[in-house]
Amino acid sequence: MDLNLKDKVFLVSGGSKGIGAAISKTIAEEGGIPVMIDPSLTEAVNLLDELDKKKQKAFHFPQRLTESEHAKAAVAFAIDQCGKIDGIVNNAGANDGVGLEKGNPEDFRKSLLSNLGHYYDLVHYALPYLKKSKGSIVNISSKTAVTGQGNTSGYTAAKGAQLSLTREWAVELLPYGIRVNAVIPAEVMTPLYRKWLDSFENPQAQLQKITSRIPLENRMTSAEEIAHMVVFLLSEKSSHTTGQWIFVDGGYTHLDRAIGNS
Repeated sequence: MDLNLKDKVFLVSGGSKGIGAAISKTIAEEGGIPVMIDPSLTEAVNLLDELDKKKQKAFHFPQRLTESEHAKAAVAFAIDQCGKIDGIVNNAGANDGVGLEKGNPEDFRKSLLSNLGHYYDLVHYALPYLKKSKGSIVNISSKTAVTGQGNTSGYTAAKGAQLSLTREWAVELLPYGIRVNAVIPAEVMTPLYRKWLDSFENPQAQLQKITSRIPLENRMTSAEEIAHMVVFLLSEKSSHTTGQWIFVDGGYTHLDRAIGNS
């Protein structure tokens, strides 16, 4: 399916590794231009080189979005390089384990801000350009927003707020034809996920325990499967879809996990 993304420009926070890298690659494969906002220089350089060899265009803005001015600068960079913005993928964030017991009020506020603030900042500064392009916004949330996880109050609060903002922005931006949706992964193998797995005494046994509970095919969701849904939602092929939370998780969140063990 041709998603008609040729030469369209998309900001992707955390766009050079994990799920973000898969999204950037898929945008480029569809003829679009990802602007990766990511402090990870090595990963970004490698990805840019990979895309260049395929004659696919991309840009890298090497910044972690810790301050609102960083988002403002990222938008200015995209406009300077490409002249327009057709969509945003809010993806950057990390499950930092700030809970009620393993944390304190200061840690909670920092976690909430670091996982949520830049979602607002990036859309706020890009909004004049999104109005011109009637662009699309996709927020990457997490199944922890609807299931809970334990010992991760800051992260889950931010992820829940991202889902709420998805609906709020979908309403606010209706007059401009800007669509806003969220994609909700569950168990996806990324560098951060691998790091977490490796913290267990027997990582392979832990992985087997997790995958046995994923109803569809008893396997992890791939980053590419998340990316395919994200890029579809960015495209005009999903032109009457807005305010939706799309779970791409092999049924992990909503189906009876006992099915996976049958």
